[in-house]
Amino acid sequence: MKNYFIILFAALTAISGCKKFIDVNNDPNRPTNVKESLILPAVETAISHSLFAGINAIQVQHFVQAVALNQPVPNTGTYQVISSESNDDWAAVYTKTLNNLKMMIDKADADGSPAYSGIGKILFAYTIATATDFWGDIPLSESLKGAENFIPTYDSQESVYAFIQQYLDEGIAALDMDSEKQPGSDDFFYNGDLGKWKKLAYTLKARYYMHLTKAPGHTASQQATLALAALDKGMTGIGDALTFAYPGSAGNENPWYLTFLPGSTLVLSEHLVETLKSRKDPRLPVIVAPAAATGLYTGRPIGTPDVGSLEDYSIPAALYGSADSYNYMVNYEEALFLKAEATFITAGSLAATPVYLEAVKTNLAKLGLSLTSADVLAFLADRGTLTDNNAIRLIMEEKSTANFLNMENWTDWRRTGYPAISKVPNALSDIPRRFLYPRSELISNPQPGQAARMTDRLWWDAQ
Repeated sequence: MKNYFIILFAALTAISGCKKFIDVNNDPNRPTNVKESLILPAVETAISHSLFAGINAIQVQHFVQAVALNQPVPNTGTYQVISSESNDDWAAVYTKTLNNLKMMIDKADADGSPAYSGIGKILFAYTIATATDFWGDIPLSESLKGAENFIPTYDSQESVYAFIQQYLDEGIAALDMDSEKQPGSDDFFYNGDLGKWKKLAYTLKARYYMHLTKAPGHTASQQATLALAALDKGMTGIGDALTFAYPGSAGNENPWYLTFLPGSTLVLSEHLVETLKSRKDPRLPVIVAPAAATGLYTGRPIGTPDVGSLEDYSIPAALYGSADSYNYMVNYEEALFLKAEATFITAGSLAATPVYLEAVKTNLAKLGLSLTSADVLAFLADRGTLTDNNAIRLIMEEKSTANFLNMENWTDWRRTGYPAISKVPNALSDIPRRFLYPRSELISNPQPGQAARMTDRLWWDAQ
């Protein structure tokens, strides 16, 4: 055995030279030249797993009162959140996602692969938008430069939003170019369908335009007009949705399934379950599973000090809560609800009603319900007519149901006040409107503005 290692060392030295063989500056486990086709699937997995269903995403569900902890208070449901809980999500944004997307975009541009560059810019915009909607001002223009700058200054949220639209436009333009190297099975989102990527980009443009309906220097009519123009080129059916499919095998389970596993103490809230029941919403059994002990649809009250049996409370039903469930990140229904809201702003409730009804019906059908069944017809009759007084409320309530477990519901509540929620019992503060900056960032890159409280409003979150 000793002779074998001597021969192996001699051979390696002969091939590469002793100096190169003992080069401490080259880590073979951290390659510097990685194919785009290897970066893309890893990034898409990180976006679905660590961002869309990460720690902050779970906390968002507490803030919008969709879930409850079967634990003594105080807890996350009563807004007990500390800065270190954002460490992982900040790393998911910058280390797992943006850093690798920048590498993929730079390599694709150098290789003449605009398809990968375009996809990378669309995902970059989506990720940075998620981050700024979590924290407000964030590093952007001086970030991702490695050793050149370990302490990047923060860009204003206003400038981040301008960058988001710019990068979506650049992504669309890149996808219109001829590209010899195109993704296929390495693209977990769309399997290389560039047409669907473009529709996603336009839908995201509309989403982020509508985020600014109350932002300083913007008007609702201006943003709605921009959104409608983008939606004309956006998603056209449920097959265009941005989703991530999980195999469900050990180690490949949907993260929401793991979040609600028995023993996690997280269940659905009484607020969510009773809201669906009070509306006689036919989607109740598709969204909510009966409690294991009783067979009843029962949510847990938020903020109460008592601790009950987990089996007495409901968790998500199979569509959302199975090991092989999809993550529904950007739904076609969202595009329709955005169109309904923008149409209401620009043309009134009468013009918006058919768009709103199409959005509701699309979600009902996607969840497997017959649009001609008695319970669906009764539900549509009760919830199907917009007026000038109820339009925004109904649009946001139905959008929230269609976007179950989606972080976008928190953004919609912050900018519109709907679906209406009240501060929970035993709350430690008012309802959070932003996340605390992560502890890791406070230590390594102190910046003005990091003292913001969770109840402080973001730039676009104007009253």
